[in-house]
Amino acid sequence: MSEAEAYDLVVIGGGPGGYVAAIRAAQLGLKTACVEMRGALGGTCLNVGCIPSKALLQSSHHYEVASHEFADHGIKAGSLSVDLKTMMGRKDKVVEDLTKGIEFLLKKNKVDYLIGTGRVIEAGKVGVKAPKRGAREQIIETRDILIATGSDVTPLKGVKIDEKRIVSSTGALALTKIPKNLVVIGAGVIGLELGSVWRRLGAQVTVVEFLDHILPGMDAEVSKTMLRTLKKQGLEFKLSTGVTGAKAGPRGVELTASPAKGGKAEKIKADVVLVAIGRKPFTDKLGLADAGVEMDERGFVKVDNNFQTSVPGVFAIGDVIGGAMLAHKAEEEGVAAVELIAGEAGHIDYDSIPGIVYTWPEVASVGKTEEQLKEAGTAYNVGKFPFSANSRARANGNADGFVKILADKETDAILGAHIIGPAAGDLIQEIVVGMELGASAEDIARICHGHPGLPEAVKEAALSAGGRAIHM
Repeated sequence: MSEAEAYDLVVIGGGPGGYVAAIRAAQLGLKTACVEMRGALGGTCLNVGCIPSKALLQSSHHYEVASHEFADHGIKAGSLSVDLKTMMGRKDKVVEDLTKGIEFLLKKNKVDYLIGTGRVIEAGKVGVKAPKRGAREQIIETRDILIATGSDVTPLKGVKIDEKRIVSSTGALALTKIPKNLVVIGAGVIGLELGSVWRRLGAQVTVVEFLDHILPGMDAEVSKTMLRTLKKQGLEFKLSTGVTGAKAGPRGVELTASPAKGGKAEKIKADVVLVAIGRKPFTDKLGLADAGVEMDERGFVKVDNNFQTSVPGVFAIGDVIGGAMLAHKAEEEGVAAVELIAGEAGHIDYDSIPGIVYTWPEVASVGKTEEQLKEAGTAYNVGKFPFSANSRARANGNADGFVKILADKETDAILGAHIIGPAAGDLIQEIVVGMELGASAEDIARICHGHPGLPEAVKEAALSAGGRAIHM
């Protein structure tokens, strides 16, 4: 490539962080290329993660409502059945349309989309190898490099994923029939969401978790409440239990599991096993060690406050640098990083990044948990309001859960918020905006909220933080 053709920025990875960063860089006037090996943009999130799982969550929720809740509304439905092929086809169409949409956005913003495996040769040079057999690696010159390769499934020792009987989230999104028995290893976001999908469609789902609680890292009250709720829905849980082995055969899988604190092992049989114990940074074959890019003991790329690695001109964002492994966190980091590269003032507030679990009811969280505040010795007030006292939730027939706001005892600044309930993932955004703008709980409490509406529960929780909830 000649000097005239060299790029200002080459982004390795076309997931949420990478493609958003590439578009923002182009908007800032940087000549940009985005390298993606999958052959479809959007990364894990769009292709085999958040988007297809949400499509199946929506479809399975419709089936659940039609099967169990229509009668309460005076709607009489006949015999229902699941057409899994059509459901999966709809999911695939959603993904296809969105990936094409991202490709259009790159073209619209004049970002060069390079299909192939990228690696960092050294500062200013990226190697791109096309997926064709025997293809030669193309060397691309660039002023700066941004690594946005995301993450991959964390393997479990003794449990070999074959994407048939023992599956990762990728395989769980592509099953061709509903399993009679599904065992989910891991009670985090991915495990509970996909476990909910297949439970709604008719599978008997058992969740095995090494810890003594579900949703690790979430507020303890949220975790306990959600456990009770999911049990009522029919999910079974084996907590404080570790899986040490798996034997797959033509008729299913036999797991070996033992108490986390030691004890007698037991056998658990299932048609399909989903391994969902977390994700690891995707840094294989990127050439980072040879290029001098430092990583920690777990393989995460080390960066400074400007997202620059140990090699000047090489930057990294998203799952690959650790922290919350969330698509929206990667997007914000991508925007901030390229703005800093372009000489502007990039910004991201890690204390106001929401986390959402799209089960039913939904779970949403932002900021500190009560456990974190207690550990830090921070004095705080708790404002809490149940959806059972919210008019819209009662009218909708979805009144499980609550809104909880944690406010500084002295300044009333919002330190965190945790919601279980209908549309929790949307409701949390009001609090995110408030936290970003330095709002107090009273600021939220004094804002007029439309009636009857689910957001009134947020207002009432804010009122409760000051000891003056009206409708409770």
